[in-house]
Amino acid sequence: MRSMRLMLRKLRSLQTWHEGIFPVLCLLLSTSLRAQRIATFRVQLPAATSGLDLPVSAHVALDSAGNGKDRTYYLLELWHGARIPVPFQVDSSDNHTLHWMVKYRAGSENRRVYDLMRREGKWISIAKPASFPMIIAHVDDSALTFRDGHRNLLRYWHATVDPPPGVDSAFRRSGFIHPLWTPHGQPLTRIQPPDHRHHYGLWNPWTHVLFEKDTVDFWNLGDKKGTVRFAKFISVTSGPVYAEFQAAHEHVVLKKDGSRKVAMDEVQTVRVYKSSDSADYYMMDITSQLRCATQSPVLLLTYRYGGLGWRATGVWNKNNSEVLTSEGKDRKTADGSKARWCIVEGSLDSLAPDKYGDYGGAVMLSSPANYNHPEPLRIWPENSNGRGDLFVNFDPTKDKDWLLEPGKTYTLKYRLVVFNGRFGKDKAESAWQYFADPPAVSLDLINHR
Repeated sequence: MRSMRLMLRKLRSLQTWHEGIFPVLCLLLSTSLRAQRIATFRVQLPAATSGLDLPVSAHVALDSAGNGKDRTYYLLELWHGARIPVPFQVDSSDNHTLHWMVKYRAGSENRRVYDLMRREGKWISIAKPASFPMIIAHVDDSALTFRDGHRNLLRYWHATVDPPPGVDSAFRRSGFIHPLWTPHGQPLTRIQPPDHRHHYGLWNPWTHVLFEKDTVDFWNLGDKKGTVRFAKFISVTSGPVYAEFQAAHEHVVLKKDGSRKVAMDEVQTVRVYKSSDSADYYMMDITSQLRCATQSPVLLLTYRYGGLGWRATGVWNKNNSEVLTSEGKDRKTADGSKARWCIVEGSLDSLAPDKYGDYGGAVMLSSPANYNHPEPLRIWPENSNGRGDLFVNFDPTKDKDWLLEPGKTYTLKYRLVVFNGRFGKDKAESAWQYFADPPAVSLDLINHR
């Protein structure tokens, strides 16, 4: 009994890095409990993570896991003789992929070990695990909002948003993210600014497109040649590791005779990983899958805008914000350069007077599998709108055409690390390396039935 109390004391001392939730799950592997080890996962971290938690996944067949809500299975990290409960989530699409976060620990070794357990019989009261907090995808009639506890992280608009009164209704659209909030709650995006009414926070139309012998513009809505609209949700997921939605978008050609025709279908997947309550960052993955909607090809023509764009908060200007790319380019030199990642950050004082001196932003990471990677950047110059307003765009067609053929799927993947504070180049490089090449997970299958 004394040894059990000593173990509990030791484990409670680790509470500061375990999100404040610490059930007495450490006793689960006691021989007196009826639990069975199903598999052991070994995660190799070849380089420093620079203070970031990392998402990992592994494939293993499960009878029932319920995204961590079903207590049939549980995951334990083996750490200095302790067995620490870890939130996990099962991919709802296949029931065979486990997802969890490898927690950063200062000075820790580069190899982590996890046991996947399965209970046998009933829990005894001292060993029954507590529920892990969830990151929630909440949908209402207008928008979907990701929430982590009391914090809103982002809002995706599935309803069509009208422009301000007196502005041409051609500028209305759906299927965009705004606001994108920092962990401290400051909005980093802006929509429908007077200088560019077609800017919608974080969004991804294409500007110069050849479709059925006509040149179409899905970006500049005021030209009334094309638009992008939300079609439906394919899936919406909440969980203790991530929240996610998959939305179908239609890239619609507005023909001169008043008719409309969908040229491209897109499935956009947005996933936000749960961070620790005390963390000053969170990760968001955006995946865009494009397909021709008809038997006609779509040619994305070379143009200085196109693809994933971010119209930054209106409180930023040339004097209180900055840009740094993976190639060492800054606000003055980044436009037209190619990059693997791009840090955009600035002062957020006016957005949170109670947090005076707060800084924040996001680092945008481009997958090496993307077309024309490393991708060209469109960064507005310092004299934009006379004050240095900030716009950032990864544009794979900035310097070359991209042909989309019927029957094929074309994928673009990005990760954003949204943060408060400052994000240095070493941290950005580490984030990109682990995005480009996720940690290797090896599996020892012990028992499965």
